[in-house]
Amino acid sequence: MGKRREGREAAVQFLYQLDLNPEALDSLLPQFWKLRTGPGNAAVPAKTRSFTEALVRGVTSHSATIDDRIRQAAANYQLERIAPVDRNILRIAIYEMLFCNDVPPIVSINEAIEIAKRFGGDESGRFVNGILDRIRGELQRPARTAAEPTNQP
Repeated sequence: MGKRREGREAAVQFLYQLDLNPEALDSLLPQFWKLRTGPGNAAVPAKTRSFTEALVRGVTSHSATIDDRIRQAAANYQLERIAPVDRNILRIAIYEMLFCNDVPPIVSINEAIEIAKRFGGDESGRFVNGILDRIRGELQRPARTAAEPTNQP
């Protein structure tokens, strides 16, 4: 498994934990990594850990925007009634599609679908695909390529 996939999966697990036990992010992260590297578990590479934490911090800092996009795209579902695993998979993919221009939207969608198939229910892959495809259709950037970097002073 690639380091980014591993990082996305860890981010889903952390956000799931945060959903069920809302606490301060900085107090939960050390506990989370301690559990993941406990007896019988391999150490998490620094790049994977950094990528995971960047996703988690990005999702939590943009949670209102991300959750609004989910509500709009999933008009027949209440956000709170979407399975927590699916909800957090959606959050990560939407965060990447909206705020990570170095990741092509189609990559975020494909990764989310594969993670949903692994961690979600029988219909999770199709559900996640449907929601993310609606959001992708609203984006103002190419679906299959990374966005051009902007020149900022």
